[in-house]
Amino acid sequence: MTRSSNTGDTPAPDGPPVPDVDVVCLGESMVTFLPSRPGRLADVPSFDRAIGGAESNVACTLARTGHTARWISRVGTDGFGDHLLAAIADCGVDTRHVRRDPRRPTGIYFRTAADRATDTHEVAYYRAGSAASAMTAADLDPAAIRSGRILHLSGITAALSADCLGLMRELTARRPGRPLLSFDVNYRPGLWREPSQARALLELARGADLVFVGDDEARDAWGLHGARAIAEALPEPDILVVKQGKGGATVFQRTTGTDRRRDAAATFVPSLNVDLVAATGAGDAFAAGFLSATLRGLPVRTRIRHGHLWAAAALTVPGDLATPPGRAHADRLADLDDEAWGRLHLGPGWTAADTSGRRADEEVRTR
Repeated sequence: MTRSSNTGDTPAPDGPPVPDVDVVCLGESMVTFLPSRPGRLADVPSFDRAIGGAESNVACTLARTGHTARWISRVGTDGFGDHLLAAIADCGVDTRHVRRDPRRPTGIYFRTAADRATDTHEVAYYRAGSAASAMTAADLDPAAIRSGRILHLSGITAALSADCLGLMRELTARRPGRPLLSFDVNYRPGLWREPSQARALLELARGADLVFVGDDEARDAWGLHGARAIAEALPEPDILVVKQGKGGATVFQRTTGTDRRRDAAATFVPSLNVDLVAATGAGDAFAAGFLSATLRGLPVRTRIRHGHLWAAAALTVPGDLATPPGRAHADRLADLDDEAWGRLHLGPGWTAADTSGRRADEEVRTR
């Protein structure tokens, strides 16, 4: 069921619009076809339908835990567009500002069951000329885009077309009164015609207030090696989250002042031990967990732990979207001491496990 809007289009006296949702997420979503069994795409006989899209994943995950979220995009007037709108709205996301395009189709893609990091993983995208690739600043409602406490964007949008790159440059330009701007680099080599074009992602990241980037992405897209090198190349964002895969995540906070130098100290939190089912969607879930804790004003270390916990929910299900842990459950786990955090081991079904009456440090592996 979609959430209602109250005052997002009404500016405060002599100020920016009053936020009426927690987060606005802008970007393409596609209908995803998941294989019925492992194997090459050529050998898989049938597929199950789901939805996938970095920004809509974040919006759906946040809405499922009680935050208000709005998704802005374009989809076709086809049945796949109908399905996306219905599925995302069913998560509790406001979809009223999604435009329908009668001339362009909704994007779809097929993938194998193998982990994206392995050589056997295959993805077949059918998104060229999609409705979302025609997004421009001129045909989107600027008041709706600015109507959240946070505006969350992804580098995937920038790769879809020249119009989309122009839109992203417009949205990441530093202007007074904009919401806190969150940007997930989400570098996808297959979406960029030339590797050098991915330098545009560095430009966009420099315009954001909060940036998520994997150390592998920064290496492949920008030739940067290690969290400290990434931080030195991105002094502008107030918060820089460097994801280090199974190792953990490091957060750098900008020093208060005008020179935008980074604090010497950084906050590192190791990842959790999980029984991996599929890695797809884990980065989006991490971003959603971190943003949720940011909205709640929690300390940086706790924000990272919420990111890891929500990523663990995605890692232990086969699709892009997972049900995140309940807020009280996640808070208990995030409050563990370092030793207990290191012992935590989570498996499929752990977010639905009944932990009432059990101390957080007594969590057990769930299969």
